[in-house]
Amino acid sequence: MSAIRLLVLGAVRQHGRAHGYQVRNDLEYWGAHEWSNAKPGSIYHALKQMAKQGLLHAHEIAPSTAGGPPRTEYEITEQGTGEFRKLLRDSLTAYDQKPDVLSAALGFMVDLDREEVLGLLEERVRTIEEWRKSVTEYYTPEEGPAQLGHIGEIMNFWVTSADTGAQWTRGLIERIRGGAYTFAGEGEPFVGVLREGQENPYATGDRHPQDHH
Repeated sequence: MSAIRLLVLGAVRQHGRAHGYQVRNDLEYWGAHEWSNAKPGSIYHALKQMAKQGLLHAHEIAPSTAGGPPRTEYEITEQGTGEFRKLLRDSLTAYDQKPDVLSAALGFMVDLDREEVLGLLEERVRTIEEWRKSVTEYYTPEEGPAQLGHIGEIMNFWVTSADTGAQWTRGLIERIRGGAYTFAGEGEPFVGVLREGQENPYATGDRHPQDHH
């Protein structure tokens, strides 16, 4: 699973309509270029690809008064919203994805309602525990990794990662169950996107040929 589709769909959805540079700017504002593959080229490629797939609708708007080619603004479609929610749900429950996928899902989890997110995270814990059980059928953590030679360090890493992942997820469940954050249907959501013209303190400043398309 790739984080870029979830990130781009989520950014466009939060704006309503957004051109590619706005999406890029938001992802840099969130630091996604540091913890995911959300680089300018991949962002612009994802926008065009998802427009072809019907997940986004591309609006060609008039060129700026300064001249230059018309800009394209993107708007998420009904199909795109469905894909966004599917990716979000899958990313919250799957235990075996890269950290960038879970990070992206955490950034959008409040787009779902509180009870659904609690259910998805509880499913995540169950999945982690089942996976840990399958590992410990042939590896006994209490005996230490050396029982299998240095290869045992691989099993040790897996089990330790599973334990840490389950512990972190349970902590998040308790915070959400205790009333943390504003989820869908609970009032004004947290605004995590930049307003038009608002300076981005985390922008890389790197130019890309498609920044103004």
